Amino acid sequence: MSLTLHQLKTFMAVVEHGGITAAANNLHLTQPAVSIQVKQLEDHYGLPLLEVIGKKVHITEAGKRLYKTAKETHECLNSLEAEVSQIQGCLKGRLSVAGVSTTKYFLPRFLGEFHRQYPHVEISLKISNRGELLERLQNNCDDLVIMSQLPEKVSIVAEQFLEDELVIPVPLDHPLAKKKSISLLELKNEPFILREPGSGTRMVMEQLFRKNRLNPRIVMELGSNSAIKQAVIAGFGLSVFSKMSLEQELVLKKLVILDIQGFPVQHCWYAVRLKGKKLSPIATNFLHFLLAHS
Repeated sequence: MSLTLHQLKTFMAVVEHGGITAAANNLHLTQPAVSIQVKQLEDHYGLPLLEVIGKKVHITEAGKRLYKTAKETHECLNSLEAEVSQIQGCLKGRLSVAGVSTTKYFLPRFLGEFHRQYPHVEISLKISNRGELLERLQNNCDDLVIMSQLPEKVSIVAEQFLEDELVIPVPLDHPLAKKKSISLLELKNEPFILREPGSGTRMVMEQLFRKNRLNPRIVMELGSNSAIKQAVIAGFGLSVFSKMSLEQELVLKKLVILDIQGFPVQHCWYAVRLKGKKLSPIATNFLHFLLAHS
């Protein structure tokens, strides 16, 4: 039996989505169809590629090597398609981008404008928490990963393309809403709401607390910026936000930004890829687009 690109694509989906069921949903196939493709690959090599322990799928050493080769093959074919389309004068192919949760407030705008310029490019956008995003980065799942807090233990290339500000908002009726030049020490008794451990926003907040020797009163941990915004609007406490994530709330006057000494804190966004990764012509065009249009 000869290997097929469909089998390799299916196996990649199983690895990247963590199982047969998730891969089947992503590929719009039935679970048996995906299982058959994986079984045919295992029969071809005479080795197990996946192991199911409990309810979790684990990739074997042979599976890891096949995934690496499949990924490289997929990238080479995408690059070839993009290079041919460039020769033909029309950029075609697929662009895969992933970003932390805050990027949902600005990244779709960049991708939308890029798609208007290159309508034949198929775009995939994955918005996720920092932990899952780092895993995707290490597994080379995407062309580019957009984040603000760069990982320290992963060899990467990171290109800054956007500046942002971190601010602390409150409802308009908050006692501090109209006060000027507030010191951070005045916030020591205020209740604070944090993102989950490992979140980039939480890392920034904890750095600020340590730098200013604050031991804030943490009253809540939530898993998304949207949930935290609603909690802040409801008066449960304070939190740090990217200013770009507050556009609607500021316009509607649901929140106002506190005038705090040392704020706003400058904040940068980066387009990140593994060191040594060769970008496809489409990904290269998008990176240049980000750098030119931010």
